[in-house]
Amino acid sequence: MNLSAWGKGFAVAAVFALLTGACSGAASPAASTPASAAASAAASTAASTSPGPGGTIKIGGGFALTGDEASLDVPAANGAKLAVKEINAAGGVLGRQLELIIHDSQYKPDVTAQTAKQFVEQDRVPLFIGYTDTDSVIAAGPTMQAAKIPFITVGATSPKIPKQIGDMMFLACFGDNVQAAAGAEFAFKKFGKNAYLLWDKGVEYTTLLGGYFKSRFTELGGTLLLEDSYGDKETNFSSQIAKVKALPTKPDFYYVAAMPYNVGPVVKQFRDAGITGPIVGGDGYDTPDLVKVAGAAANNVFFSTHALMDATGGTDGIKKFIAAYKTEYGHEPENAFAALGYDTVYLLADAVKRAGGTDSAAVKAALEGTKDFKGITGAITFSADAHVPQKGVTIIDVESGKFTLGAEVVPEKVPAP
Repeated sequence: MNLSAWGKGFAVAAVFALLTGACSGAASPAASTPASAAASAAASTAASTSPGPGGTIKIGGGFALTGDEASLDVPAANGAKLAVKEINAAGGVLGRQLELIIHDSQYKPDVTAQTAKQFVEQDRVPLFIGYTDTDSVIAAGPTMQAAKIPFITVGATSPKIPKQIGDMMFLACFGDNVQAAAGAEFAFKKFGKNAYLLWDKGVEYTTLLGGYFKSRFTELGGTLLLEDSYGDKETNFSSQIAKVKALPTKPDFYYVAAMPYNVGPVVKQFRDAGITGPIVGGDGYDTPDLVKVAGAAANNVFFSTHALMDATGGTDGIKKFIAAYKTEYGHEPENAFAALGYDTVYLLADAVKRAGGTDSAAVKAALEGTKDFKGITGAITFSADAHVPQKGVTIIDVESGKFTLGAEVVPEKVPAP
């Protein structure tokens, strides 16, 4: 995915953004937890699992089920489907069953724009969730905004998104400025003040992540011995490695802002070249492909993400989710994006319940009235001026091919979006 291709996708999405929706005000009482939201819905429907008189509540789900982002989007979609199943089994929302309609964006800008139009014009969804990357959100977002459809991204972490898209845009995850600050503070304290910075220059996520890391790390008093970048489709990192090895001073650690499809090759090639120091990165590392591709080279790698997916060491909420996910799909969640997909559906269902329906203005107001929503990936609070939740960051330490808990970090200071 390069910026010029995604720029074209964004333009197509903007052309498709033709529909508008009516607005009306609504008050928003305090949010409930996922469990209580399902229980409250069940209590109002006499345990019926058939659609109420208003039919189903449609939710559009945009996910790259194929393509380079599938290692994050497929788990996210599975988590969302599991949440829908649980909520429906508990009676649905406002006496109606949820209907999650998913279209594969294929991680292509034109397809993302086309499916966004399909959700609006053909499926006529009043609510929308999806995507784990910023560029996909930028391609689909204008269509949802023009149609006044509340849109919660599962895992796109750019804190700029709400201002780029509009007032219907919300994040279920922390922003890149938060995870980059957490990574910078963690690595500065644990590894030292001299670092190397490398980022994928062809993607919004990695460009922002690298920039936010630089801002916070240098503010702490850290020194970047070298800054470098590579193209998104690059597979050979020998030129970057040669520059690192030519440095007169060895970095204390290496911060690499990479996408899930190239983090494995980057790590492996660095290790094969004899670079053994700690490699630190963002939630793009949270994919089984890291260990699958890099193998033992993935040891001594640290990355920020949304939760530790550990059936023994995770929180009680995560443990229950892992058990339910394994029952449903035959294996444990691949990464924290599965949990984010799960949280996103419960968050939206809670807002619909408090809004009394799917009126766009009412749901938007309910989302903005969300206070301390207890998701399994952390508590979520929104306001009219803040559509990005302030959540803690989990640092994963990869040891012996396993994702283990490195730290839980709430950054002391976060760069402005």
